[in-house]
Amino acid sequence: MANVFVYPRATEKAYAQSQEGVYVFNVPVTATKRDIAESVQAQYGVKVVDVRTVVQNGKAVRFSRGARRYPGTTHRSDTKKAYVTLAEGEKIEVFAEQEQQKEEKK
Repeated sequence: MANVFVYPRATEKAYAQSQEGVYVFNVPVTATKRDIAESVQAQYGVKVVDVRTVVQNGKAVRFSRGARRYPGTTHRSDTKKAYVTLAEGEKIEVFAEQEQQKEEKK
């Protein structure tokens, strides 16, 4: 098993999907689906059923140095996301702090 550190994405879309048993993680671009599944199982102690990955190409960023100079371009680095589906009844407490804060406000 390769040492792959996965960390959850804290977005509204990720929260909505976590309610359905699908969790979204940021992963290294070089990680394979098998590496991701093994890492999630080791880090969170859950059973992974399916892993889907998406590689987002880095955006081109324009810049210019000084007035009337040729604007150059550079690229942001690529990122990879993994959509991990857990077995029925399994759960990861990713958004537990936010849910506790909502309950305290009530």
